[in-house]
Amino acid sequence: MTNPNHEPTLPGGSFEFGVYTLGDIVADPISGQAVSQYRRLQDIVAAAKLADEAGLDVFGVGEHHRLDFAVSSVPVVLAAISQVTSRIKLSSTTMVLGTLDPVRLFEDFATLDLLSDGRAEIMAGRGAFTESFPLFGYDLNDYQQLFAENLALLEQLGDQEIVNWQGAFRPPLKDAEISPRPLQQKLPLWVGVGGTPASAERAGRLGAGMAIAILSGSPERFRHLADLYRQAGAEAGHSPKSLKVAVTSHGYIAKTSKQALDDFYPYYLNYLNGFMAQAGNEFRFTREDFEAYTRPGEALAVGSPQQIIEKILYQHELFGHTRFMAQMDVGGMPFSKVASAIELLAAEVAPIVRREIARKNGTS
Repeated sequence: MTNPNHEPTLPGGSFEFGVYTLGDIVADPISGQAVSQYRRLQDIVAAAKLADEAGLDVFGVGEHHRLDFAVSSVPVVLAAISQVTSRIKLSSTTMVLGTLDPVRLFEDFATLDLLSDGRAEIMAGRGAFTESFPLFGYDLNDYQQLFAENLALLEQLGDQEIVNWQGAFRPPLKDAEISPRPLQQKLPLWVGVGGTPASAERAGRLGAGMAIAILSGSPERFRHLADLYRQAGAEAGHSPKSLKVAVTSHGYIAKTSKQALDDFYPYYLNYLNGFMAQAGNEFRFTREDFEAYTRPGEALAVGSPQQIIEKILYQHELFGHTRFMAQMDVGGMPFSKVASAIELLAAEVAPIVRREIARKNGTS
């Protein structure tokens, strides 16, 4: 059976590598064909199985409620993945916590934890997409307050089997029995942070992990979030070792830099136009713009294995993070290319990064 506390036993300490998906569905810009929701879900499960077999540490699935995304029920997808994998951690990336009942969320992931021999994690965030608010009857004006209240309750549910609680948005809990309990002593909880200092401080006070979404630009502009997070955690009495930072990014790896740029650019542009462009306006992003985004000091993790190694080690100097996760399957990218990039991340990037971090820390 998997270690119920699921502490990593990796060379170089606990630096972990993972991949995540949001399950977007758009037409392949080269073939013009889009896969079905059925096929997309099958490919997600296959990618997770491959990541597990290749030796990656985490596989994440994100939540959306739109026809151009395949995943709305994250714990169901992760439960399916749990049955075809044996060691990889299974995480949400992320759950839109403002429009979820924390009790239902906790019970779903506790059940996943039991089914997966103790591999479940919850990553919760406020969400960049807001379609779940009208869908589930929530007011966008309560966006901030809903997230803060639900996060606090979710943390309490992990600590107590019988809960008494009262808040502003949810019916109160009186001697409520929260079942099932996870196999792990406590479900790992991460807070996804896009750039808001208050979110970083909140994660630190709770003692949750903090996952910083660094999708473009210079990573240095996010460094203050790691500092605020650790400061708030220390002031709340949490040990430095318990305060974990992850970096999540768009990324793609190929044998050469040119191949990586050639492969990823049309799909990345397709993704930006599909989900980031203003209504009716094409997203203007040239090949030159794209290549500038991939330079060594920039966040976009696209390149050869050596370039990705250097980028992660540079970011480790900034953040001291213990996890890197890449979103590769964007914009209709074929599964074959995603699979190749996963294998390169596991075989040619992860071992060297772990070795260099171990050498730096004097643990090799």
